Amino acid sequence: MFHKIGEIQEHSGAVYDLALDQKHIYSASADGYIARWSLNTLEQDNFAIRCTSPPYSISFESLNQTIWFGLSSGDLHVVNVETKTELKFFQQHKTGIFSLLYLPKKNMMIAGDADGNISIWDTNKLSLLLFLPLNCGKIRKIKTNFENTLLTINCLDEKIRIFETEGFNEIATLIGHENGSCCSFFSPNLEDNSKIISGGKDGCIREWEWSKEKLIKAIPAHNFALYDFVSLNDGKIFASASRDKSIKIWDTKNLDFIQKLDIKSGGHKHSVNTLLKINEQRFLSCSDDRKIILWEQN
Repeated sequence: MFHKIGEIQEHSGAVYDLALDQKHIYSASADGYIARWSLNTLEQDNFAIRCTSPPYSISFESLNQTIWFGLSSGDLHVVNVETKTELKFFQQHKTGIFSLLYLPKKNMMIAGDADGNISIWDTNKLSLLLFLPLNCGKIRKIKTNFENTLLTINCLDEKIRIFETEGFNEIATLIGHENGSCCSFFSPNLEDNSKIISGGKDGCIREWEWSKEKLIKAIPAHNFALYDFVSLNDGKIFASASRDKSIKIWDTKNLDFIQKLDIKSGGHKHSVNTLLKINEQRFLSCSDDRKIILWEQN
């Protein structure tokens, strides 16, 4: 079972996204700031970035020690966290960037925006590799498999698109969730990456054999939209975050419910926006209630 072991409540606006480096947590908030916190003490240090519009997404790129963050305006910034200097500022996107995903085995950063556009960036050369207008509405989340060879792209048009990362071709399309697909991940228990688990605005969790575009199982999971997943305990369990203010823990194999983390557990008072894995027994959550919470498995 999971329990709360720490909390950060220093932002003056909703916390939309989180990232990690070796020693720090980075947070992106509606108050217009990127802030940094000690992973050990949860205390803020002197690293902070004031943005020109609210940052919606953030990702840490380990090779060059940079953070990439996307704003509600569509601006994309790259900052070196050691020198605290901005390296690049891109205006490729014209609407809010809701998802950023780093592919360490490809040296690429993937961005998705509110108009359904995907951009792929070379993280060494800091240059645009490819721009894909998918015309699919807001792209809420992009996730990859362990090998960085596949992507799941969750779109407002209800579809989950599966892309390969060699030529970035769409290789499968799932009609995922009524009113919008929000999040998904490749089941970590299977080396062939044959299954994904998804969540959407309909409050359901669905399991798919994606290469056959086949639905295996569907369960009502939350009262409102699901916004994120995180896989834990060597893939045996996963957590889901929802607009219904709760986090739920599930058995990956059978999608059996295990535990609910809500206000009664010391959890969030408003929509839970992002989950971020620290290790197999610990994860972070952030919310519209301005809090970042650290959870640990007994």
